[in-house]
Amino acid sequence: MSKIVIVGPAHPLRGGLATYNERLAKAFQQDGDELEIITFSLQYPSFLFPGKTQYSDEAPPLNLNIKAFINSVNPISWLKTGNYLRQQKPDILIFRFWLPFMGPALGTIARVVARNRHTKIVAITDNVIPHEKRMGDLPFTKYFLQACQGFVTMSKAVLGDLKKLQPTKVKVYHPHPLYDNFGEPLSKLEAQRLLNLNPDYHYILFFGFIRSYKGLDILLKAFASEKLAQYKKLKLIIAGEFYESPEVYNQLITQYQLEDKIIRATDFIPNNQVRQYFCASDLVVQPYKQATQSGVSQIAYHFNKPMVVTNVGGLAELVPDGKAGYVTPVDPEAIAAAIADFYEKDREAFLTEQVSILKKQFSWESMVQTLKQVAAQV
Repeated sequence: MSKIVIVGPAHPLRGGLATYNERLAKAFQQDGDELEIITFSLQYPSFLFPGKTQYSDEAPPLNLNIKAFINSVNPISWLKTGNYLRQQKPDILIFRFWLPFMGPALGTIARVVARNRHTKIVAITDNVIPHEKRMGDLPFTKYFLQACQGFVTMSKAVLGDLKKLQPTKVKVYHPHPLYDNFGEPLSKLEAQRLLNLNPDYHYILFFGFIRSYKGLDILLKAFASEKLAQYKKLKLIIAGEFYESPEVYNQLITQYQLEDKIIRATDFIPNNQVRQYFCASDLVVQPYKQATQSGVSQIAYHFNKPMVVTNVGGLAELVPDGKAGYVTPVDPEAIAAAIADFYEKDREAFLTEQVSILKKQFSWESMVQTLKQVAAQV
């Protein structure tokens, strides 16, 4: 049995990072390890947070030891957290790194913990070069990376970035595990009933926080394409909170007269409603302009949903073209053509079967063993 600590977002914070870290913690527990999560008392100052709230109103996960210690802008809290962990002497300390802004806090904590000369320090790096660049990105990122001993990435693109920034340290790729913690699949009819959707229509899903790089504008233009004009009973569900002004998207909806083709669910989707949106849909579309990996793909896999993804970052690694769905250029007409092909050639049954086969490779047990193997090499 090893003593493991995960440092990163967790309850009462909400969102995909928190969901991932809590699921990873349970996977370590299932492997017989002692597990603690250290999360943030303040993740972002309110003026830096683009959504409505950072906090969940759902019950905390059962049987997880979560401590909210870290204030991202208070160096005293970094030193206190580091000293706490240094004295606790975990065998492996796993940082979740997704944003340069967190580099000073997490890098300082790692340096303090390293003084115990016992703890192996490993980072799961979602990004090392962010989607939306800001001043200070590179020095903040380097400060954090220099404090770590080994890395696991969930896309080969990030692995390539790490090789440039940290050429000598241990680093491996492991695909994003399956998000299997949103409940069992529902029948399509039952999910549509729960969402008050008309079962006479077909539904395509765009899911997740809405930011420019995720390409919702491209998907709206695809829906306006002549290629999809013949599908009178096809609707797009937009399920996720705006993390920027919705104005540009509203203008596109008005410009292309798409209002009757859109289902808006643009508030934060709580965990207990996620499966309804995926199970109600025929196809999940990720029209990203840039990406590393995507948790949305792993939710789609869990619910056996074929996908359309753009050929950016690590998306095509997770969604083989012609098997789990379609890989297209970042182009509205190409996305429209993929959606049209899905319906014209009645591809749902075949692609759904392929998804159910492919998803078996994305296990949490494998991620746990990969993290332990990296720690053993440093």
